[in-house]
Amino acid sequence: MIEGLLGRKIGMTQVFDPTGRVIPVTIIEVGPCVVTQIRTKERDGYEAVQIGYQEVRAKSLTKPEQGHLRGAGKLLRYLREFRTDNIADHKVGDVLTVEMFKPGQRVDVIGTSKGRGFQGVVKRHGFGGGPRTHGQSDRLRAPGSIGAGTDPGHLWKNTRMAGRMGNQRVTVQNLTVVDVVPERNLLLVRGSIPGAKNGLVMVRRAIKGS
Repeated sequence: MIEGLLGRKIGMTQVFDPTGRVIPVTIIEVGPCVVTQIRTKERDGYEAVQIGYQEVRAKSLTKPEQGHLRGAGKLLRYLREFRTDNIADHKVGDVLTVEMFKPGQRVDVIGTSKGRGFQGVVKRHGFGGGPRTHGQSDRLRAPGSIGAGTDPGHLWKNTRMAGRMGNQRVTVQNLTVVDVVPERNLLLVRGSIPGAKNGLVMVRRAIKGS
């Protein structure tokens, strides 16, 4: 069985368990995904299954991309590779659905966090800023000292400073699958996941959980 599928984040809501307890959940539209290529050790040096997600019109893809997807029978916007237990279980053109996941299963969700643009150290790293009194007027959200003077006389690498925040690959591990709605390709997982609404996510079997 393949270890994961592609989908998009729909948003958050809440559901109730049989005892009436509120459970915060994120709704993810998972699949249907189409197998677009099989990676083999003989040809590629490793084994994996490439899958595609979200159909598009031909003008949205280049000619080489269209040629690559000809065997799958569909034109797809996103392509990703996943490992599989047995490469022989899959062939190009196979359709994979959310039914591979079951309620109670643990999954990892990988997405791209929201981009926050250029931010200062208070928002980006949680710095406290300078004193709010004793005559200072412009150091409220400043980083303070960023290094020594004569020795070593340079700025150390990885010093926390202002810069671009967000828009990075983020993995949230061991989320519990609360429910699966196969007729609508929906997966409900407990808690939040990275990214904005409609953002692409990868949902895979948890590598640390059971």
